[in-house]
Amino acid sequence: MNRKLFPLALGGLGIGTTEFVIMGLLPDVAASLNISIPAAGYLISAYALGVVVGAPVLVALSAKYPPKRILIGLMALFTLFNGLSALAPGFYTLFLARFFSGLPHGAFFGVGSIVASRLAKEGKQAQAISMMFAGLTVANLAMVPLVTFVGHHLNWRYAFGVVSSIGLLTILFLHFWLPALPSQKVTSLKEDMQFLMTKRSWLIIAITGIGFGGLFAWFSYIAPLMTQVTGFSENTMSSIMILAGAGMVVGNLIGGYMADHMPPAKASAILLGLMVAGLVCVFFFSGNQPVALALTFICGALSMSLGTPVNIMMIRSAKKSEMMAAAIMQAAFNIANSLGAFLGGVPLKNGYGYNYPSLVGALLALSGLGLCIVFIVRYKTVPKIETKQKTGSSKIILTVPENCEVTCS
Repeated sequence: MNRKLFPLALGGLGIGTTEFVIMGLLPDVAASLNISIPAAGYLISAYALGVVVGAPVLVALSAKYPPKRILIGLMALFTLFNGLSALAPGFYTLFLARFFSGLPHGAFFGVGSIVASRLAKEGKQAQAISMMFAGLTVANLAMVPLVTFVGHHLNWRYAFGVVSSIGLLTILFLHFWLPALPSQKVTSLKEDMQFLMTKRSWLIIAITGIGFGGLFAWFSYIAPLMTQVTGFSENTMSSIMILAGAGMVVGNLIGGYMADHMPPAKASAILLGLMVAGLVCVFFFSGNQPVALALTFICGALSMSLGTPVNIMMIRSAKKSEMMAAAIMQAAFNIANSLGAFLGGVPLKNGYGYNYPSLVGALLALSGLGLCIVFIVRYKTVPKIETKQKTGSSKIILTVPENCEVTCS
């Protein structure tokens, strides 16, 4: 890895760790704060809401500053509020700390995507951006299980202390290794937000926020599902999180491959259909330990594979506003996080078992699939070619759908 990109990957590692580690520690947090597990699930929603609010606001407020200064400032906020999460004396202070620690999430990835592309060699921009998001993958494969183990066996507060330490390291590496690139602010806030004025962009946000929410309805309550329904001991949760993380690594590769070999909307529809099937299987077969482990890997893979296609859909819809679009997509993913955690907790509050959140998730994924089909029908990406013959000449007319590029040579 180019060492200039390492600080971005390290920041992604910290962000991915704090976003997902809470899911494996819900029983510990609930017991420590004397609240129910569904109430503890609101801490997941708090972080997600912070991302939704912070992504567009912080990108808009900071766009005129040099990227290095922006990224250091964002990581300083991240470090501060994760440190306060470790020290929070009660549920409400922890809720607020989680909300504020989520504010820099989307903006960091939005700015980081542009920085990575500017640092990359010609033709290697996508690979450079993937190196930044590799931090999220490593977080789910290694850091989340490790920090879950530490938090469960020592104290859940240590988990947020570790995350805060990663934030401090990221600030240091940003300072010493990231080049001081100049600001490239060339559009106004109104122009940045123009792509949100189209039905196309809101349909992509809805596909992400609702469809991806299906996975968070399952993943938010994976700890009590695997311990109270499947019958694993709490000591095995770190290993189970490693299994889910391994699925995410594989899914990241699958999603990229599919997006390269078919239209991203079609890839998204296929993956959402598989998600529906996977979550229905979780509902019916979680009582069988080998099957439950296999489904954990499969659903983990589906969770990461959907990210690349939907991001490509949005970026292609946001010409000259890619940084804002990347930040908005992080907000959309965390709308999914918040919506899934909230709706997944509804059957639990009404006395149903811990396999029922996956059924809620299947319904959300099915809704996302329906929206994806609407997108495919409404925004076909194959230009229609007509020819008209006139005396001594031919005229070719291209009817091109909205935001579809045609290159002639």
